Amino acid sequence: MATSKFHHEEIYRGVDYTKKLQGLVTVCGVGALGSNLLDHLSRQGFPKLRGIDMDRVSVHNLSTQFWNERDIGALKVQAACTKIFANVGVEIEIIDKELTVANVERFLKGSALVVDCFDNSSSRQILQTHCRAKKIPCLHLGLSSDYGECIHDDCYKVPKDSEGDICDYPLARNIIMLTVSVGAEEILDMFLSTKPRHKSWSVTLRDLKINEHF
Repeated sequence: MATSKFHHEEIYRGVDYTKKLQGLVTVCGVGALGSNLLDHLSRQGFPKLRGIDMDRVSVHNLSTQFWNERDIGALKVQAACTKIFANVGVEIEIIDKELTVANVERFLKGSALVVDCFDNSSSRQILQTHCRAKKIPCLHLGLSSDYGECIHDDCYKVPKDSEGDICDYPLARNIIMLTVSVGAEEILDMFLSTKPRHKSWSVTLRDLKINEHF
């Protein structure tokens, strides 16, 4: 009888694979992408996770993010911490403040990998500038309607913010979960492979394709 909470991952990746997942992964933005990514990584054996987000759970978040109705009004990082610990016993570190130029070094301290799941250009730019200056590996995840992307920082250009409220953008749960799954696989490859592939990816829901990003 299986006794490990990561039994199926161990069958697929090897019994000792979690020993390679000890570096701290900092997820910046705990919304549609970030909340589901933290759930994915915690269930795949990452013991050291940090989430950064200052927002609270709203009713319109329920269909695309990691929450239930009891979480409405709670800080997203606190709700994620509570749910992930209840699910798999992983206690994530949380920061419930806005990331700025003044605090970015402190907030990202100790990170083996930074994952950018922010929904605004200014925060993405702060992350990119700091990670490049400090040579911290950074992976950017993003969404736009039926399109998702997972791009390593060396070939990432921070996009301009679109007009309107990000909460009103058409985002289907399936493109979110596809993008998160691709991102999680790329992160696992970075930690598990002796020679990581270091590839970036694009995902489109309409034609259901996952392509290497050029």
